[in-house]
Parts: sequence; C-alpha cells; structure tokens
Amino acid sequence: MKRLALILALWAAQVTAQDAGAQARAAAEALEAASVLLGTAEEAQDRVAALTDTVRAYEDGLAAMREGLRAATIRETELSRRLAGQEAEVARLLGALMAVGDRAATRTLIHPEGPLGAARSGMLVAAVTPGLADRASALRADLEEVTALRSLQQNAADTLQSGLSGVQTARTALSKAIAERTDLPRRFTEDPIRTAILISATETLQGFASGLAEISEDDSAPPLPAIEDRKGALPLPVRGVILHEAGDRDAAGVSRPGIVVATRPGALVTSPTAATIRYAGPLLDYGLVVILEPQADLMFVLAGLDTTFGEAGQVVPAGSPVGLMGGAAGNNLSPSGEGAGAGRSETLYIEVREGDVPEDPLRWFTTDKG
Repeated sequence: MKRLALILALWAAQVTAQDAGAQARAAAEALEAASVLLGTAEEAQDRVAALTDTVRAYEDGLAAMREGLRAATIRETELSRRLAGQEAEVARLLGALMAVGDRAATRTLIHPEGPLGAARSGMLVAAVTPGLADRASALRADLEEVTALRSLQQNAADTLQSGLSGVQTARTALSKAIAERTDLPRRFTEDPIRTAILISATETLQGFASGLAEISEDDSAPPLPAIEDRKGALPLPVRGVILHEAGDRDAAGVSRPGIVVATRPGALVTSPTAATIRYAGPLLDYGLVVILEPQADLMFVLAGLDTTFGEAGQVVPAGSPVGLMGGAAGNNLSPSGEGAGAGRSETLYIEVREGDVPEDPLRWFTTDKG
C-alpha cells in the first residue's frame, strides 16, 4: 500500500492533466493515512473503517490515474499525427539545415553572380537560419514530449495493474473484517418467514419497499438522529456519474422514480449516513438489493449490487460499506474507454421513499464528485 502511495505521488508530478494529478496526490495521501489507521486498528469496527478508507483511496487513485493516462494518450496521439503530417516539411527543414551547415561553407564561396551574389546569399542565410533553428527546436521538443508521454503511459499502466491487485486484496480483507464484525447494534431481528412472504407477494420494488415499511421494528431501540438538515448534502453511496435522473425513460422506455448511477466494476457501495439495514438480499430482477432506513418513514433503496454486507436489523454508521458492484475490476485498463460514463459498466439504481412516496434522490444527494 505504501509503495503504491509513493508511485501515485511521483506519477502525479508528471501527469499531463492537472486535475488528475491533484486527485492522484490526494489519493496518495489518503492511502498513507489509511495505512496508518489500519496499523493501529484493533477493534473490528475500526478495522472495517480503515479498510473502507483504503478501498476508497485505491478507487480514487486509480480513477485519477486512468484520467491522466487518457489525457497523456490523447496528447501523444495528437503530437504523433501532427508530426506525421509534417513529414515532408521536416525533410525540407533537415535539407535546409544541412545546406547551411559547415559542409556547405566551401561551396557558398563560389557563386554564379560572383562576390556580390555570395554576399546576398550570405545575408539571406543569416536571416533564415534563426527561423530554421527555432523550427527545429520546436520539432525536437515535440519529439521529446512524445517519447516522455509514451514512457509515462507504460509506467501508468504498470502502476494501474499494481493498484488493481492492491484494491482486490483490500476488498477481500474488508469482506473478511465485516464477516467477523459483531459489535454493531441492532434495532430488530429479521423475521425470514414474513420477509419471504412479502417477497413472493410483491411484483415491484416499490411494492416491496412499501410492504417492508409496515413490518414493525423493535420500538424499544433509540431512534437514529434526524437527517433533514443534511438534505441535499449527503454523499452518493457509490463513486460514479448519473446515467438517468428520476423520471427519465431508459432504453426500454420505462420511467422510474429513482436515479441510475454508472459505476466502475467492483466499486464500493457505502451507507451515506447512519442507518438501519431493513433488507439485504436478492429481489425480483434487480439483483442484490440493500434497503436502508436512516430515520422513521425514510428509506434509501440501493439495487443492482453484486455483493452485500450486513444483515437486516443492524445499525451501520455513516460511510459503512453495504456492498460491492459487480464486474471484473481488472478489465478496464485501456484509457480509450474513459469519459463521462465510459468504462463504468455497472449501474446502481437508487430510490428514495419518504412516507411511502418516492422522492427525487437528487434532492438528498450531492453529485459534486462524479
């Protein structure tokens, strides 16, 4: 982990895109901090928190490296095409530089128009030579930049591969730490029979969430703090970009009250605030679903996960991991597929229900970081 943090920091100093460089430096610092925290974590909860920070830092660092690699590739392609298009000009330039070089000095003394012609030619050469030298210097700089960019791309690809290995290791360790965690408070114990009946009796995600709200909790448990004052400022549960907003029609022409977030394969999904897990498991055709209840009559529905963490009834703190997205995290090393949504092959559906009425999730979550 420390080795990758150092590589990220060094790489950030060379990367072409300034934003990506700043993100890489921030990720390197986060990795260092997570490493320190992980080394001092003794309690299961502390270890889960440290590993969560580690996975997040890896994700941010790899995203920054991909963006920087993309920028470097675009720049290298642009320079290569420009140089290829100037091949004839370069040949003429080299010929002109050779003509005014030392080897041509003896020939310039013999001019058809005699000494006067030789003097005029000398004046012309003297006027043209600085321009030729400047053009040659510019071409040399472009060639050197192409060479440096190609080296940067190779180093970045190697670091990406190392980072992907590291984040997979961190995810595995996180899964193990969560499985061993026994210190989470509980608000209720799930009744598997009632839940199974509810699943079999519902045909939609909305119907299941509505029915789930009617299954009472243990009222003796203290309520979680209200989060109304944080409306609009909660972080998205996953790093990604908004693919569909509430009410948008998807490719099949279906309109849903929630949002769809495009994520990278294997992305970590966390609880945006302290919440009770009301349900975690498979549901209809949504894959794995986690339903969180941060306060009475408010539910966050997260659908489309590949792995879920936690059990129904547990109260998880803000930022606690509740699952992972699917896909093979190592399949997207090419920078050509980066961009707004490209390379983000997984999708998480997020729905907010307040008092059994769907509400636009973007009224709750901030999307400043994509």
